[in-house]
Amino acid sequence: MDNSKQPQGQGEVKNLEFLLDIPLQISVEVGRSRILIKELLEMQEGTVVELDKLAGEPLDVYVNSRLIARGEAVLVNEKFGIRLTDVVSPAERIENLG
Repeated sequence: MDNSKQPQGQGEVKNLEFLLDIPLQISVEVGRSRILIKELLEMQEGTVVELDKLAGEPLDVYVNSRLIARGEAVLVNEKFGIRLTDVVSPAERIENLG
């Protein structure tokens, strides 16, 4: 009897375990804006840049430049964080890889 065979599915999990320690870059986008170089050069302390999102709209959460969720800003122990309110489905995340 061959004891090296694992129940179906267990081998697949083991094959993916090496991926769990790969570091990823997470970023949160508050909004975007397009400006002219002239406007960029005129910026100084106190300059306000208007963004394309309204106050209270969900923030976009990106992992390696791919949208994976939306959420709201929170304050935890005097540090900013984000509470996820909408997570892109795994199928959509895979679809967006290409």
